[in-house]
Amino acid sequence: MGGGGSKSGKTEIRYAEYIETKHSSFLTAVHDFRVATTGNSPFSGYTDIEVDDAFFGAGYTISSFPALYDMYGKFMAGLDIETLYNQTLEDTVNSTVVNDLVSAEGALLDDEININSTPRMQVGMRDINSVMSSSYVIAKSLIEDTRTKAISKFSAELKYRLLPMAQDRWSRHLNWNQNVVSTYMEVMKLYYAAKVDMDEANYNYKEKNTLWPLTVL
Repeated sequence: MGGGGSKSGKTEIRYAEYIETKHSSFLTAVHDFRVATTGNSPFSGYTDIEVDDAFFGAGYTISSFPALYDMYGKFMAGLDIETLYNQTLEDTVNSTVVNDLVSAEGALLDDEININSTPRMQVGMRDINSVMSSSYVIAKSLIEDTRTKAISKFSAELKYRLLPMAQDRWSRHLNWNQNVVSTYMEVMKLYYAAKVDMDEANYNYKEKNTLWPLTVL
């Protein structure tokens, strides 16, 4: 290291040539690396995550769908539980399946009457010579009356047993309406929470990309 004077009155300090050469090479290498690294941000290729597309599909936003209060009004506020109960009861006890069961029971009774009851009655009437009398008509009417009562009893017992099922279906329907509103609310809450998180992540990466040259320095 050495020093020397100058006309300006300043003192210049110099080091050995091999030190200055290595120091200059080091600074040049650092400069070149900094320039190359500054223009090569690892955050430049980041693509924003669009929460709306993930939740609703491309081109849709949360405003494209019914509001929470609209859903509440549709499923809860405008719900007539008495009408719902009557409808559920009607759909349960007078369903196609129930009517088919009653018809099947009627067909079985008809077979029993045609195969057994009516022939026995006719034989009995013939034995007492009453086939052409009013007794025959009365006997046949009694058989038909018994059939009608048997079918009515079967239908009544079947529908009575279905009352608890109708009650359960009505209760489940009420719970389902309530759960629809609750689930809709939870989905909206999840959307806004995810949107806040994703917006924060998107802005964070943009910030890192913008500040990358300063980070390198």
